Amino acid sequence: MLLSSDPALARAELEARLRTLLPPDYQDTYERIQPKPMRSAGLKFAPDGSVAWDEIWGSFCDLAMAGGPPHKGRLLAPATGAAPDVGSATKLDAVVAEVRRGIEMVTSMPCDPAPTPGWVRVECYSAPMAGWLLRAITMENVAARADGMYLDLPVSPGFRLEKEIKNVITVIAKTSHYWLEHMPLGQQRAIADLFARLERMSPLVAPAWPVTAAEVADCLRTAAVLAQHVRTLTGLETVASLHHGWLGVQCPDVPSAVWMTRALVCLNVLSRREETTLFVPVNAASDPEAARTWSAVGQIARLM
Repeated sequence: MLLSSDPALARAELEARLRTLLPPDYQDTYERIQPKPMRSAGLKFAPDGSVAWDEIWGSFCDLAMAGGPPHKGRLLAPATGAAPDVGSATKLDAVVAEVRRGIEMVTSMPCDPAPTPGWVRVECYSAPMAGWLLRAITMENVAARADGMYLDLPVSPGFRLEKEIKNVITVIAKTSHYWLEHMPLGQQRAIADLFARLERMSPLVAPAWPVTAAEVADCLRTAAVLAQHVRTLTGLETVASLHHGWLGVQCPDVPSAVWMTRALVCLNVLSRREETTLFVPVNAASDPEAARTWSAVGQIARLM
């Protein structure tokens, strides 16, 4: 049990956790933030023809964690499946090189190919930073994974410079800017303490990124269990996701989806939304019967 059985105390605890996670600029204003996107910034180019990633943005949309619009309307996921052919491998190498160049340019953090294909790995300044970026970027509808102080972001041979490559670089530029420029050191320490406390109560539930047929089958089985419990506990309909590590939950409206997404993150369950659909993680390895996820969804549904 992560929250008090008393609804008023439970809501107060969720509010306190969310205030800890949000930059100070949002702590007293996020209820008024509207999930409306800004106009996308165009690319700028250096004299040598390369994209000047560090000169593109003068400002960013509000964080999805604060109730702003997710950076992507649909999840931007990594390449998966069998090893690419020669042509695709060449394209993937080019995508990885440009994503790495852009991330290092806008964050000054090292970025290398991840140990598993389909990802690049960013070395953050601390494990709490990587954990916060994981949550914030997931809520922006861009795939992310974290391991200690390392953060993985998606790449694929089909990523285009002005679209998906730009999306990945924009989301890390946006979220790292908020962490480094808007979050005082004392708050960063409070976030580290909150993550440690939540981890002791209930380890973080993150989506699986299945590759093999057996992993996909495990995800499908776990998603079916999760869907049954969610429908029983909340009365909300569920929908299958294009990505096997996620299950969709149909919310009544956008405000409800926004509230549930943020509340779940405060219960140490990664979440994101696509319009009125809340997506919750499916992971047969770390949450084999989905108990932590459906319990968290049930708790927040009772508070709506």
